[in-house]
Order: sequence, then C-alpha cells, then structure tokens
Amino acid sequence: MEPPLHYRCKVHAVFSHDRKGNPVSGIYEKDSHRVVPVDSCMIEDSRSDEIIVSIRDMLRSFRIRTYDEDTGFGLLRHVLVRKGLATNQYMVVLVTVDPVFPSKNNFVKALRQKYPEISTVVLNINSQNTSMVLGERNIVLHGPGYIEDELCGCRFRISPNSFYQVNPVQTEILYRKAIEYAHLTGKEEVLDAYCGTGTIGIIASSGARKVTGVELNPDAIRDAVVNAKRNQRSNIRFIRADATEYMENAEEIRPDIVIMDPPRSGSTERFIRAVGNLRPERVVYVSCDPQTLARDLRYFRKVHYRAVEAQPVDLFPFTGHVETCCLLVAENGQKALRVPYEVPAGLPSGTTVEPRADSDTSYRRIKEIVKQNTGLSVSSLYIAQVKEAYGIKERDCYNRGNGSGRVPQCPEAKRAAIEDALREVGLLPVENEN
Repeated sequence: MEPPLHYRCKVHAVFSHDRKGNPVSGIYEKDSHRVVPVDSCMIEDSRSDEIIVSIRDMLRSFRIRTYDEDTGFGLLRHVLVRKGLATNQYMVVLVTVDPVFPSKNNFVKALRQKYPEISTVVLNINSQNTSMVLGERNIVLHGPGYIEDELCGCRFRISPNSFYQVNPVQTEILYRKAIEYAHLTGKEEVLDAYCGTGTIGIIASSGARKVTGVELNPDAIRDAVVNAKRNQRSNIRFIRADATEYMENAEEIRPDIVIMDPPRSGSTERFIRAVGNLRPERVVYVSCDPQTLARDLRYFRKVHYRAVEAQPVDLFPFTGHVETCCLLVAENGQKALRVPYEVPAGLPSGTTVEPRADSDTSYRRIKEIVKQNTGLSVSSLYIAQVKEAYGIKERDCYNRGNGSGRVPQCPEAKRAAIEDALREVGLLPVENEN
C-alpha cells in the first residue's frame, strides 16, 4: 500500500499512572505490565491517537482515576478507538472495572465537541483479573453502539467485541485473492469457518449458491446477521457454534469449499480432521502467521489435502507479521461421495445400491435404527468402518484415527446391526432369502 503509514484503524491504549498519580497512556513493555507512554505511532490512525490523548487529558478535570493492577483501585483500564475507513465513523470504547462512570453525559459531550466524527461511545465493563482487554458487557453512552465500514462493495457493521481487520486497504486485496482461490461459479456450497462478522462469507455469497458462516462470538454473529440483511444477501446463514464441533456433528452440510480465517494461533488438528471428513473440493486458508500456517498444512497432508498456491499480503507494514492466502485441494480431486453410491465390491454384477428417495441416510438415523432394533449404541467410527468395507465411503477420515495409537475396530455384533440398518435405509441391497 502507498504510503504504508497510519493504516491501523483499530487503536488500543493501556491506561495507568506515574508515581505522582498523573495519568499515563500507551502500550505494555514487552513481557511486562509496565506501561510505556505513547502519544502517537506511525502505523496507527493519527486521529485515533489524538482522541486517546484528549481522553487522558480530560481525566483529571472529571476526577476519573486510572486503574492500578497491583492495588485494584481506580476505574479506567483501557481505551479502544475504531475507525470506519470508508465512512469516517469513529467508535470510542472506554474499558472500566465498574459500570458507574462519573459525569458520563458531560464527559461524552466534551469529547464529541472536540471530535464530532465520533459517532458512538461505549462503556465496556471488565472487572476480571485478566490479560483480555474487553469484557463481555457493553453499555452504550452515545450513538448506536457500532460503526460501519465498506469492503469489496459491501457494507459491514462493527461492534466493540467483533473481529474486523485493522487495515481495510490491504484487507480488500486479501479477500479478493481468497474469492479468486475459491473459483466460484454460482453452484457451490461454501462453509465460512471462523466467520466473525461475516465479511468473507458475505462477499463470497454473490458468487456462490449457498454460504454458511460459523462463529462462536455472539456479538460477531449478531453483526453478521445484520450485515447480510444490509447487503441483501438471502443465500447466507449464520450459526453461533464452535466451528469444529459444528462440522463434526452437522449432517446436513456437504460444502464444496471451506474458507477458514483462524486467529494467529492457527487452527487445530481436530478442526482439520473435521474438514477432511466433510471432504470439500477446495479449502481457502487465510492465515496471519506463517509458522502456524506451515504447521496446519502438515495436518492437512494427513487428511489428503495439498497446498497448490499461496499469496502473502502485507497487512501490517513495519511489523514482523504478514497475512497469507493459501489454496488447498483434495488429492486426486476426490470429494465425499454422495448418493447414489457405487456398487460395493463383491456384490453381484448389475446390483444397484442407492437409498430410497425418501430415506434418511444420516449417521444419526443409522444410530437410531440400530438402537431401536438391537438396543446397541454404535459410534460414527464403527458406521464409517462398515460403510467403507462395502465401498460406501462417505467420510474419508473417521476410520483413520489421529495417529496416536490403535484405531478401535467394530465388534461383530455391532457390525451386523449396522449392516441391517444400512439395508433398511437402502444403502445395502436386501439379502435374497431363497
């Protein structure tokens, strides 16, 4: 980007005080909780820096004390300022240990007189002894409690706790590369994991048949739903859930493409196994740490996905961080097979094996049938092993294990019960009684 300065549209300052009790704002010294005073920074939005300095200067006249981590006394812990680059809207978040903020209306009025572009002010309550900046409770002091920004032709709502990339200029380049890697034709079903406020999924929805976004943060999900409506996208839905658990338990989705944008710590081997079980044709991995990306690509090799192309994008100039967009494809172009299935090996030539049109062939239904018929409980692992033995290979990695030990094998009694259930739903032919 040109020039690569003052690009951060999210600026955070820690508040403390010196030995004389004078307010201090800045950043923590590395590996410590000593606050280094900072009034301006070449990579931060300059107006946001000015707002933070003004708040610090206002504290004494309003008799507001900064928080002391050692004693637990004081009120103000942090100030967070977010900017909508396209809209020039500013959000100020005052992080305090208590919801009682002295002369809050006069404080907000005085602040907005200096900076009329501040469209909302939010009081965030964080009374926990934690390294997390924001608490879970927000009290709106002025405005709607959120700001908006535009990205790739779409408009997005940003709340205090919601994730939104700090460099919108470079983010647009990154997301356009992700959509390019997805190779959307209008026929695909897309799963957007770690979807945040729905940015990538909503942008992708214009070229996909259907998009499902999964996110655990409730504030982000609320913003995502609003964002989809605001952009008039009816082919996208959002689910509040852990992405890994959702993929492990969801029976109704078979995505053609998975888009994942995990935090700096990367994904997990369990998450990647769940992706492997769904067997999408392509995975688009948006990473903010090359080291965790390299680790996760090794995990993907275990479930037979290979990286074919990657593009770094410098979202954080003058720092040691870089974003990378990586395209992975299923080896041999294999997808999870969908009904009708191939004829299992060993069955008579010409036998057709396909479920009845009205049949529920989900793992959940097969477990129910086994329970009803025999009283036995069977796992998805055992069902997958029996199905694979007959060539009905729907989920590629249930029977591989995690590489840490011997994989349990289905007992004979349960195998027979599963075979009967598969016949009942039409996945195996009924045996000839003659």
